[in-house]
Amino acid sequence: MSQEWQIKDTNRIDGERQNSHAFESDASRHQPEGHSYCPECGEDLIYVANQAEIVCEGCGLVVDEESIDHGPEWRAFTSTEKDERSRVGAPMTNLLHDKGLSTTIGWRDSDARGKSITSRQQKLMQRLRTWDERFRTKDAHERNLKHALSEINRMASALSLPDPVRETAGVLYRRAVEDDLLPGRSIEGMATACLYGSARQQGNPRSLAEFSSVSRVDRLRIQRAYRYLSRELELGIAPSKPSAYIRRFASELALSQEAQTVASDLLETAAKQGVHSGKSPVGLAAAALYAASHLTNETVTQDAVSEVTQVSTVTIRKRYPELLEAQE
Repeated sequence: MSQEWQIKDTNRIDGERQNSHAFESDASRHQPEGHSYCPECGEDLIYVANQAEIVCEGCGLVVDEESIDHGPEWRAFTSTEKDERSRVGAPMTNLLHDKGLSTTIGWRDSDARGKSITSRQQKLMQRLRTWDERFRTKDAHERNLKHALSEINRMASALSLPDPVRETAGVLYRRAVEDDLLPGRSIEGMATACLYGSARQQGNPRSLAEFSSVSRVDRLRIQRAYRYLSRELELGIAPSKPSAYIRRFASELALSQEAQTVASDLLETAAKQGVHSGKSPVGLAAAALYAASHLTNETVTQDAVSEVTQVSTVTIRKRYPELLEAQE
C-alpha cells in the first residue's frame, strides 16, 4: 500500500508541475493596466490571457476575473495569417484625396447574395452614387487633389513605378497645394513634376523623355514645373547618377551581367576623371551600355540603344568615345 501511495503521490506532483508550466506559458508577462500589487503578499500581478484573469505572480491569488479582452478572437502565428484574418479597412494613403477615409458605393447593381436588384432600387442606388461623389469632392480643393492624384497613379502605372514612389509623389503634391504653388500652373504639369522628383528621391529615376511620353504636357513644361517645385519646397534632391539607369536599360536590351558590370566600371572611371560633369546621366548610361556591349562581344546597334533609352544616336556617338578615352 505504501508503494502504491508513493506512485500516486509522484503522479500528483508531476501533474501539478505540468499545470504550473502551462499556467506560466499562458500568462502574459506584462503588468495589467493600472499597475498594482497583490493585497496578500505584495508581489506583482500578471494577466492570464486565455482565462481573462489578473492573478498574483507569487501566491496565485485571483484578483480580478472575467475582465474584458480587447484583443481579436482569432489567433495568428505568422504575419501573413495576421494580415489575412484582420478585418479592418484599407490603410490611409496619400494617393486618394480623402486619404481613403470616406465610404464608397459600389457600382454593382446587386445585393449581398449577388442577386440583381429591381429597377427602382437601381435608380435609387444611382442617385446615391451621384450624391456620394458630390459629397466626397464638395469643393475645388478636393477636386484638384482628386484629379492630380489620379494622374500620378496613371503615369506611375505606365512607368511601372513602385508604391513608395507614388506615395511620396502624393505627399509632394499636397505640400505644393498647401503652399499655394498651383495658381498659374497646370495640374498635369505639377503632378508630373512631383512624380519625377519622387522617383529621383526614392532612387528609382526615369528620364524626362519617359515622363513626357506618358504625361499630358510636354517636356519643357515638366522641366519648368520641377525646377519651380524643387526651389519652393527646398527638396534638395541630388542629380541622379548614370549607374542608376544601367540595370533597367540592360534588361530591356537583353545584355548579360558581364556587360552591366563593364558599363558600371566605365561610368565609375569616367566620374573619377570628371567626364560626367555637365552631361546628361541618361546619355552617359546609354553610351556606357553601347560601349560595354562591344567590349563583351554582345553587339547592340546604336538605334536599339536609342530606342530603349530615348537618347539620340548623335549623343551616343559623342559620349562613348569620351568614356573609352577616360579608361586610358
